Amino acid sequence: MTAITSRARGEYAKTPARRVEILTAAVEVFSTAGFHKGSLRDVAERAGLSQAGVLHHFRSKNELVTAVLTWRDEQSQARFGDPAEGVLSIRALVDLVEYNQRETPELAELYATLSAEATSPEHPVHDYFAHRYGWVVEFAQEALERAAEAGDLLPGVDCRSAARTLIALMDGLQIQWLYDRDGVDMAAEVRRYAQSLFSVEL
Repeated sequence: MTAITSRARGEYAKTPARRVEILTAAVEVFSTAGFHKGSLRDVAERAGLSQAGVLHHFRSKNELVTAVLTWRDEQSQARFGDPAEGVLSIRALVDLVEYNQRETPELAELYATLSAEATSPEHPVHDYFAHRYGWVVEFAQEALERAAEAGDLLPGVDCRSAARTLIALMDGLQIQWLYDRDGVDMAAEVRRYAQSLFSVEL
């Protein structure tokens, strides 16, 4: 992920405002149509450009969707903090769920759509999601371990298992929320589970 993020940040130096417009349009297209059905032409129309104009900034559809996912990760990671902060990191992770639910529902929809499609090894972003899941579980596990060392975690909590369960809960609730946005409160449910792991208030 680091390599992808570094490359994308360097590329953003070229007409950054226009690139953000294209990324925003791509989020709308891929979140509703998916990767395979969403086309560069659709993205270009939403961004008010020609298809050649989009390809001037992103050399292929694969590069564009990777840039979109990297963009989402950069926004998310800015809120994660350092896993060494323990309970504060888990609190930030829960707050991120609330932020996504309230402020960026289109990105949540994009993530749910693409992550489901990308389970196929042939999908262009399969490796991206496989790496990302490994990374985010490790982040949560390290944060829980630091919390345990600080005495903030309840006795007997298996940090690896709890980390996997927390991430699975976040993703599963995201899908339920997309089906019933008024009836499912992702943030409240994630906070309730996370709180059950700690001896201190989240």
